[in-house]
Amino acid sequence: MRRNVDLLNDRPGKALFFFALPMIIGNLFQQFYNMADSIIVGKFVGEDALAAVGASYSFTTIFIMVAIGGGIGASVLTSQYFGAKRYRQMKTSIYTFLISFAVLSVLLSLFGFWFNPAILRALKTPENIFSDAVLYLQIYFFGLIFMFMYNVLSANFNALGKSNIPLVLLIFSSLLNIVLDLWMVIGLHLGVAGVAIATVIAQGISAAISLFILLRLLRQYETEEKPKLFDFEMLKAGTKIAVPSVIQQSIVSIGMLLTQSTVNSFGSSALAGYSAGMRLESLCIVPMIATGNAMSTFTAQNLGAKKDERIKEGYRAAYVIVICFGVVLIAVSQLFHDPILSFFVEADSSPVAFEVGNAYFRFVGMFFYFLGFKAITDGILRGSGDVNVYMLANLVNLAIRVSSAWFLSPVFGMEFIWYSVPVGWAANYLISYAWYRTGKWKKRRIV
Repeated sequence: MRRNVDLLNDRPGKALFFFALPMIIGNLFQQFYNMADSIIVGKFVGEDALAAVGASYSFTTIFIMVAIGGGIGASVLTSQYFGAKRYRQMKTSIYTFLISFAVLSVLLSLFGFWFNPAILRALKTPENIFSDAVLYLQIYFFGLIFMFMYNVLSANFNALGKSNIPLVLLIFSSLLNIVLDLWMVIGLHLGVAGVAIATVIAQGISAAISLFILLRLLRQYETEEKPKLFDFEMLKAGTKIAVPSVIQQSIVSIGMLLTQSTVNSFGSSALAGYSAGMRLESLCIVPMIATGNAMSTFTAQNLGAKKDERIKEGYRAAYVIVICFGVVLIAVSQLFHDPILSFFVEADSSPVAFEVGNAYFRFVGMFFYFLGFKAITDGILRGSGDVNVYMLANLVNLAIRVSSAWFLSPVFGMEFIWYSVPVGWAANYLISYAWYRTGKWKKRRIV
């Protein structure tokens, strides 16, 4: 793997791939990080514990995606300043959003801590898993600031073209989380509480190390004047991009939360299977999402450097990357679904859960390339700061998924929850692509 990638001068396809590769590997580790809780409690505690963590997952993932999407959106400004070699403003942008997201994470932590029981009630969480789900969430929200700061710091590393740094930190954090999970569940017998505590500790250590490394890295970019620690105008400009980016990154999670009450009505076994299927989906979409995020940084840096034609070349190359990943993912989902799903639930001991998870994963696995096309097209619009149509497209995606869950699945069966997934992806892609073809995104550079 190449350690340094020049998004402004390397051949576009090569630059995109090698820039996205550490992000893909790192995000896979982050998914393993998140999946470790489900796998370990499913294997060593039981189906109810898996369902409790699964019921919490749709809620916690929204906050994770707010952090990831907000960090990516805000880092567009940083990328454009970096491309333009305006390092003082680049540093001010980084400081501004680190402070802003620290404050936001504290507010969201308080909200999640106090209101998660009411939200779980509203989602019709089964009584047999309710208390464990509440306990998991209360511990999780205690450490929300660590998760927020780590993801925002990672986005800034990527904005500076240093995607290898988050990779190393994620590998370290993931392995630490798994070791702590096993110790607290098997050794200390803490059950659901143990995996939540392990996650908070691992995220806290990773966030502290990330902040130390970023502050040292910024010293390499010398400026004549001292950068400001906070700039309200930069906050406003970055927020205009961050909000649609949060929506785009959160579509799957918000859709899961809004469909949760429908899934819960089918019982805890169906919920456990659905949760396992969603976990596998979130793992498989990593290459597509990472390529889209790489496209966003590539677009932002090259717009800042006024190299518009490179963006079109990179976009064409991104299609090749996405199609190659799509072929691999189709093969995996169709040929290896049983052994992969068995990591979460056993066919013999939990037949209903296994059947639901299998049906979900096999169907959605045929259409992951739709998500890839959407991700790279959204990446261009986000990287240029042209976010209005991009946000509309993602809201259409969400509306299709939620309306199908609410109105079709109660009548025609649970399968309609996942039938709508590729339809939403395709609609999102077509809207974003139509806007990309107008070329108006090239006129929306922020810097």
